[in-house]
Amino acid sequence: MSAWWREDVIYQIYPRSFADSDGDGLGDLPGATSRLGYLRDLGVDAVWLSPFYTSPQADAGYDVADYRNVDPRFGTLADFDALMARASELGLRVIVDLVPNHCSDEHAWFQAALAAGPGSPERSRFYFRDGQGPDGSLPPNNWMSVFGGPAWTRVVGPDGPEQWYLHLFDSKQPDWDWTYPDVRTEFESVLRFWLDKGVAGFRVDVAHGLVKKAGLPDHPGEQHTLAGVSAEPDDAAEPLPTNHSPYWDQDGVHEIYRSWRAVLDTYSAPQRILCAEAWVTPPERMAHYLRPDEMHQAFAFDFLECHWDAVQLREAITADTAAMAQIGASCTWVLSNHDVVRHASRLGLDQGLPRPHGITADDPQPDHILGLRRARSATMAMLALPGAAYLYQGEELGLPEHTSLPAEVRQDPAFHRTGGVETGRDGCRVPLPWAADAPACGFSPTGASWLPQPEHWAEYAVDAQLGVAGSTLELYRQLLRLRRAHRLGAGSLEWDDSYAVESVLAWRNGDLHVLVNLGAEPVSVPAGHRVAASSAPLTADGRVPLDTAVWSVAD
Repeated sequence: MSAWWREDVIYQIYPRSFADSDGDGLGDLPGATSRLGYLRDLGVDAVWLSPFYTSPQADAGYDVADYRNVDPRFGTLADFDALMARASELGLRVIVDLVPNHCSDEHAWFQAALAAGPGSPERSRFYFRDGQGPDGSLPPNNWMSVFGGPAWTRVVGPDGPEQWYLHLFDSKQPDWDWTYPDVRTEFESVLRFWLDKGVAGFRVDVAHGLVKKAGLPDHPGEQHTLAGVSAEPDDAAEPLPTNHSPYWDQDGVHEIYRSWRAVLDTYSAPQRILCAEAWVTPPERMAHYLRPDEMHQAFAFDFLECHWDAVQLREAITADTAAMAQIGASCTWVLSNHDVVRHASRLGLDQGLPRPHGITADDPQPDHILGLRRARSATMAMLALPGAAYLYQGEELGLPEHTSLPAEVRQDPAFHRTGGVETGRDGCRVPLPWAADAPACGFSPTGASWLPQPEHWAEYAVDAQLGVAGSTLELYRQLLRLRRAHRLGAGSLEWDDSYAVESVLAWRNGDLHVLVNLGAEPVSVPAGHRVAASSAPLTADGRVPLDTAVWSVAD
């Protein structure tokens, strides 16, 4: 079978913010279908669709009420079929999101569990537990929700308060109990439903969270609230592995993924894949998800989380590639997605501070010029690494984070559950600008937009950049052409240590030399090399200045 997933570039479509066909201000499947030609011309190989399933949208569709249907706000199953047909015409594969850690509280099985009462088989599909204390008024343990507050909500039955149910995320997202056979059987059926429709695979949401430690013991230390990672105690000599937490990265998840792999392997042309969204450390733990009989891809989040620091970046790249090589797997690189501050803004902040979970108008503001310059360099570095790469919609336009969204328009449950202490993810989810002079910058024919676009959004519009030399869009198009021509995803990494300063990253991948200068002093490309692409203009004497990346080949 062709291992396309080892080197492809996959573009994430966040449907509600990609393209709105009917003018209601929410992107939809017909809108996405109408723009697939743009993605083919951009040069990507596949698309990943974030959730479009039937959902009350308490967490932007990651609260699924029906895993086998399309939410009417996004279209119909016929619209999905039309998208698949158009993607096939254009030579694009389609990956869909799967949300197996939790569902919506409006899912039929959870509603049946509420109605059936304590001790029923219906409740065994979820984590219903009696509370602590004489009257059961305290949560079953000390676990905290990723979105803030306790991870338990108490049910109020006909006779008053009774059991509690677990939700590692919002209270409208009850966790499935994967020890119950019905849950496993149901999700294997869901896999087959979408595989039969021709999808090339699944990005698996919270892949590290499905199995909880037996007995649901208290968490032994401080709990991180947003990244999905438990923080180590302050006196820990070394960072603790993620499975230190009783609800992340438990070994039992691997049995589930082996059973899924067996299902996927019965399909072919193309080979179907699983991609893990797993915030797992250290890299050796992540490698477990990519053993030959489990998943095919797992995002290298430690690369995404690096500051703009050559030493950090090299350490992350080296650790990831080494861990994957031990099991014959490839790396999957990413810099932005729908859960993190866009890298065009993140890299324009003070790099000595922790990575923020959103930015408000009252926070330190990114230097947009500096951030975009670094983001273009970072993207060149990522696309020159062997392995697959994911792009988040709009990054090819150089879109920054929306940092001035008023509180009244924010929808992220993390913002509301923490009373605004956590800003949340709305700033990276603002609808795309397609046409500078059109209503909502071409996102919607009516000008409606579920989140307001910044006033300066027009300057980033597709039609303001297409064909414009030096624009970020044209840089991405050039890089993706070169990446394909040089088969960089299928290549190998050989560090070039001839540069004697820590602020320079340099390596070879096949016949391409990669140079990223994070230092103040300009540096030279290798002698006898011709520059194939650069993230910014070179100096007058042809050297590579600060915050600039260059791809070169020997003459």
